[in-house]
Amino acid sequence: MKTRDDIRNVAIIAHVDHGKTTLVNELLKQSDTLDEHTEIDDRALDSNAIEKERGITILSKNTAVEYKGKQINILDTPGHADFGGEVERIMKMVDGVLLIVDAFEGTMPQTRFVLKKALEQHLTPIVIINKIDRPGARPEEVVDEVLDLFIELGAEESQLEFPVIYASAVNGTSSLDSDISTQEHTMDPIFNAILKTIPAPVDNSDEPLQFQVSMLDYNEFVGRIGIGRVFRGKIKVGDQVAVMKLDGTQKNFRVTKLFGFFGLKRLEINEAKAGDLIAISGMEDIFVGETVCPADHPEALPVLRIDPPTLQMTFRTNDSPFVGQEGDNVTARKLEDRLKVQLHTDVSLRVEDTDSPDAWVVSGRGELHLSILIETLRREGFELAVSRPQVIYREIDGKMCEPFENVIIDTPDEYSGSVIDSLAQRKGEMVNMETNSNGQTRLTFSAPTRGLIGYDSQFLSMTRGYGIFNHTFSEYKPVIHNWEPGRRNGALVSINRGKATTYAIMGVEDRGTIFVDPGTEVYEGMVVGESSRERDISVNVTKGKNMTNVRSSNKDQTATIKKPTHYTLEESLEFLNEDELLEITPKNIRLRKRILETNAREKAAKQKKTAAKKNK
Repeated sequence: MKTRDDIRNVAIIAHVDHGKTTLVNELLKQSDTLDEHTEIDDRALDSNAIEKERGITILSKNTAVEYKGKQINILDTPGHADFGGEVERIMKMVDGVLLIVDAFEGTMPQTRFVLKKALEQHLTPIVIINKIDRPGARPEEVVDEVLDLFIELGAEESQLEFPVIYASAVNGTSSLDSDISTQEHTMDPIFNAILKTIPAPVDNSDEPLQFQVSMLDYNEFVGRIGIGRVFRGKIKVGDQVAVMKLDGTQKNFRVTKLFGFFGLKRLEINEAKAGDLIAISGMEDIFVGETVCPADHPEALPVLRIDPPTLQMTFRTNDSPFVGQEGDNVTARKLEDRLKVQLHTDVSLRVEDTDSPDAWVVSGRGELHLSILIETLRREGFELAVSRPQVIYREIDGKMCEPFENVIIDTPDEYSGSVIDSLAQRKGEMVNMETNSNGQTRLTFSAPTRGLIGYDSQFLSMTRGYGIFNHTFSEYKPVIHNWEPGRRNGALVSINRGKATTYAIMGVEDRGTIFVDPGTEVYEGMVVGESSRERDISVNVTKGKNMTNVRSSNKDQTATIKKPTHYTLEESLEFLNEDELLEITPKNIRLRKRILETNAREKAAKQKKTAAKKNK
């Protein structure tokens, strides 16, 4: 069988924060790709602002490096479970993977997920034990953990013969020995392992074309762009080709542009052939999984499976008293158009109409997936309101089922009891418990997704910030009935509009936790704190002190309030109850009640209580 020895196609896979993107940076720097004058930023492939700020990869990225006259196409994949759909599709485009594992943390939930996907595609693995210089690194033990994981996941015999390289991506060093003293400032061991171990693509470029779309991009000038691999044949600019649609139909179009990847650039090319990873434009409604082939030889490749969403929220136009004060995009038309544009590139997202023309049900792969979309919208000048995230139920074999997740927690021993209790209350079932000699305990659970909504912040405060909490979607199981997770305490709700004052806040501090600073503009129905009781409490945080001629000798000077609690976007989403919304604007996020007017809200709450009693 003829192969193309001039290229290799590999994906970099790992658990979140194990160093994939940093390693790609070093491979770029230390290859023959960039000229000596080119400066490269840290984590250069994490190109959008949110990726850089959060230190995570959201979308898969293509790059290509040159080494010893050969081209190595590299795909950097996300490590977070919410973007797992990206990982699955990338596996179809490559012939091998670099599995990166932290020398201290070892195998984690997402390590299992990404490796399972790679083994299912029969890809050739290379294992890189990264962060070899990290205090407490245990490289030999971690290699054993990785081998155990390969065996547990049913790896083929050839896949068990994986080469191991030890590296510190942040320092740009690597070696074939676990002894840190052998580390040298070079990535050659990794490059050489790729060329020696990863199979070269089959060269069947003389056969009819087959190109499959694995990722999407969008450009205002050329429209939708399909990114994927040429599995067979050749393709040129100007070719008349057909797209085999997912519904079985066939559409013809002309290839207007082809792009190849090199270094950090996407370059226009005239031709590509079997084994190349390219981008193609010319057809507006091309979609992931579809096959491009000659019109007279329509032969589709097997459709790529895309994991369905597990979580949904309602997105609606902002109707608070402060609407339009900060954002330029406040109308239903603009919000709907923008959500539809998102569907061009995000294949794991679903947007459905509701009975209201101002609201849409938006479904995604998890809290992070949806919160990053919200953050992107607010940075683009949108104002909107969103509901509490809810899991998506499915009927399987006549039974209603809900999503469950694998949870792995690393915590200091002293907090393990509290963690076990807290997850038991959220219907988590402990699967395994391991105690290490360094005072750390690793707990493994199976837990319903709805029980994990809002757990992050509780977990961090419970473990004083020393715990590590990771979870990834596992499977759908029968619904747990007679149990509804969520916030137990009520809210402190403003009864009027105005500026919050120190005097008024002092008067309500003993009723719960305050969320607003003095001087913050509030409105009726806005949530200004968490109640210390189970019921909501209506409060006035705008009241000013009555001025008199009598002045206290010391009280006014010493009066202070506790520091208010400020929630991040994710924490605010976790805080929401069913009767609340989160108002999002370019400069603020505000918790609020769905029904803002105090009397109307209390009347609706009474009616709901009466109806619940009747149903019982």
